[in-house]
Amino acid sequence: MSLRLGILAPLALLLGHAWPVAAASSPPPAAAALGSGTALTSPRHPPPSHLSGRKWRIGYVGSGEYQEYSRTLYAIARGLQQLGWLRIDNMPEIADMKKAWLYLATHARSDYIEFVPDAWWQPGNFDTALRPALRDAVAARLRDAKDIDLIIAMGTWAGQDMVELGTPVPTVVVSSTDPISARIVPNAADSGQDNLHARVQPAYYQRQIQLFHDIVPFKTLGLVYEDTEAGRTYAAIDKVAALMPALDFSVKRCDARATGVSIAVAIQNVLHCYQELSSEVDAFYVTEHRGITSTSIKQLAALLRDARVPSFSMQGSDEVKAGLLMSLAKADYSSVGMFHAQTIARIFNGEKPRNISQVWNAPAKIAINLETARRIGFDPPVDILLAADEVYQAEQ
Repeated sequence: MSLRLGILAPLALLLGHAWPVAAASSPPPAAAALGSGTALTSPRHPPPSHLSGRKWRIGYVGSGEYQEYSRTLYAIARGLQQLGWLRIDNMPEIADMKKAWLYLATHARSDYIEFVPDAWWQPGNFDTALRPALRDAVAARLRDAKDIDLIIAMGTWAGQDMVELGTPVPTVVVSSTDPISARIVPNAADSGQDNLHARVQPAYYQRQIQLFHDIVPFKTLGLVYEDTEAGRTYAAIDKVAALMPALDFSVKRCDARATGVSIAVAIQNVLHCYQELSSEVDAFYVTEHRGITSTSIKQLAALLRDARVPSFSMQGSDEVKAGLLMSLAKADYSSVGMFHAQTIARIFNGEKPRNISQVWNAPAKIAINLETARRIGFDPPVDILLAADEVYQAEQ
C-alpha cells in the first residue's frame, strides 16, 4: 500500500482559524495572553475576613487514575510558580493521583495558596458506584467546614459531579475532553454558573479529523472506545459523526470496557479491539481511553504498524513519539497548565469564574513519525514535512 496526500490546500486554514468560535457575552481579556506582571494574575492574600487564615485553600475532586491527569496537575503548579504564587523545586511524575496531590501539598512553598492534603476526593478508579458517596463527602466538607476556596475538578466525571452539587465554591474543570458534550457547561461562551469554569477547545477534534482525512483520504475509520456516555464523550463520537456525511466516510466501532476493571484488563480490552478492527478499516483515530498508557501505546503502535494502518492520535505528540503516525495537538502541557494557572490566579484576584474566557486553542502543531510512515507504506509529501513541527525518525 502506498498512501499519498489527499487535498492539502485547506492545511493552513485547518491549522489556523478555519473554525468559527462563539464570542463571550462580555469577553474578558484572554487568559492565555496574560503575563505574570498583570494585576489580574499577581499573587494576592485572602482578605482579612477570610475564615481559613492567610492562604487560599485548594481542594481536588478527581475522576480516576489517568496519566494525563497528573501531568496536567503538575503543569498547573508550574504555571502558578511562573506567576509567582508558589515555589516548588522538583515535581517527579507520579501516576497515583492521591500521591501526586500529597506531593504538591507537602512540597509547594507559598505565602498565598495551599493544596489541602485531606481535601482530596476520587471515586476509586473510575468506579461509577462510588460517585454518589464522593458527592456527599464533598458537599459535607464544603457546607460544614467552609475551609476550601477553590476546587480543581480533574476529568469529565469530576466536572459533572461538581456541577451536580451546584459548584458551591469556585470550580475549575481540568482535562475534560469535551465539557459541552458532557453537559458540564452549556457552551464555550458561558459556563452557566457563576462559580464554574471549564476549558473549551471549539472545533478542535473536528480540525483533527478533517486534517487526517485530507492527508489520508480514508473511507472507513476505526474507533475504539467504551460505549458509555462518558466513553463516547472521551472519544468525541459526536464530532466524528458530524463530519461523516461531508467527508464521505463510514466508521467501524469496537467497545473496549474501561470502567470498573483493572488497568491491565482495560489495556487488554483496548488492544483486542484494535486488533479486531485492523483488517477492516483504512485508518484509526486513536482516542482517549484508560487502557492507553505510556506503556501500552507502544504495543498499540506496533500492532498498527504490523497491520499497515495509518493512525492519528487525539492526545498528541507523546503518542507519535511512541509510534503512532501523526497528530495535531499540544507537544507538552505547559500551555494548558498556564491557562488554568492564570484562571485560578484571576479567581483569587476577585473575578467570577463565569466571567473568565473558557476558550483555549492548542498551539497548532503537526507531529509525524517517519519510521511508522515507512513501515506502513505512507510516502509523506514534501508539503507535510514542511508543515510538520515535530518529525520523529523512530519510536522513542
